[in-house]
Amino acid sequence: MASGKKVFIVGPGFIGWNVLDQLVKENYAVTGYVRRQSHADQIKASGATDTVIGDLDDKALITKHALSHDIIIHTATADHLPSAEAILDAVQQRAEKGLNTIYIHTSGTSLLCDDAAGNYKSDKVYHDNVAAEVDSVSDNAPHRQIDLAILKVKKQLGEKAKIAIMIPPLIYGFNPKHQRISIQIPTLTRYALKHGFAGHVGAGVPLWSNIHVIDLARAYVTVLRHLESTPASSPEILENPYYFIETTGDNEPSWKDVATVIGAELYKAGLISDPTPRTIPPETYGDVFQEFTEAVVGSNSRSRAVRLRELGWKPVEKSWKESFAQDELPFILKENVDHKAFSGYKGTVAS
Repeated sequence: MASGKKVFIVGPGFIGWNVLDQLVKENYAVTGYVRRQSHADQIKASGATDTVIGDLDDKALITKHALSHDIIIHTATADHLPSAEAILDAVQQRAEKGLNTIYIHTSGTSLLCDDAAGNYKSDKVYHDNVAAEVDSVSDNAPHRQIDLAILKVKKQLGEKAKIAIMIPPLIYGFNPKHQRISIQIPTLTRYALKHGFAGHVGAGVPLWSNIHVIDLARAYVTVLRHLESTPASSPEILENPYYFIETTGDNEPSWKDVATVIGAELYKAGLISDPTPRTIPPETYGDVFQEFTEAVVGSNSRSRAVRLRELGWKPVEKSWKESFAQDELPFILKENVDHKAFSGYKGTVAS
């Protein structure tokens, strides 16, 4: 199944490293753009053909390497405009030379979140086969400014490039070869280990779709194969760049469901005295996601991966509950840290 095509992945981290694994299996030649030599060594061991060490703010370096690749995938973050602009510059320069490019960007379903603050379940569900539903979100929604910059160039280029935007929900899962875990559920777990109870924002009733990271990685390859095999003039390519990816369908867990599982597993392990979930006091939001706590783990974000399923993709990995009990929690409990000193998650949230 050798394609002979070269892929440039910007930020092969939690998501992108798993995407790289899938691409290597499909015989793509993959170059990874990473920040550290130690990670460059890791992805080379996973089959990367080459690596480039650089910063996301180094637009010239990103553009330089993107120019020599047929396929570019950005998985570093959904919130860094300069790196996305650097890729778009390369895509435009290639188009001027008559070279068609596939660019797959990573956004996230924080795009869809509301201000429920834990207090209500929304009936609003977004479907990726109706681009207007995604386009209805506010221009000020999380990730949207970057997505809009991409959409502007996509419209300008028309058939000269194939551009897709992947929009994953809450990501969970564990690849033992990588030894990395996700963000939201592990952060709530570390909060519980510090405070002695599993917590949720407000009443904990909002719902979020979710996806295992390896199912997500397979979805990137499904979309890539679809873009490769579909004419650039196809209305499906020209008119709708969006792909949701979820495993939950109509059975999304509430944040209280998540807290209930965390509490039950920590109680079973003898690490908390009561498994019953409780409301997180706002004065302790600093130990979760600071001022973003209500948005990150207290909102609704309901999406449906209609298009991927139509392409034959389906999730096959273990559920979020199984993954937490079998993979993420054991990993967290092996961390050589003082859980009582945990002071919240300070980085960028992937979804």
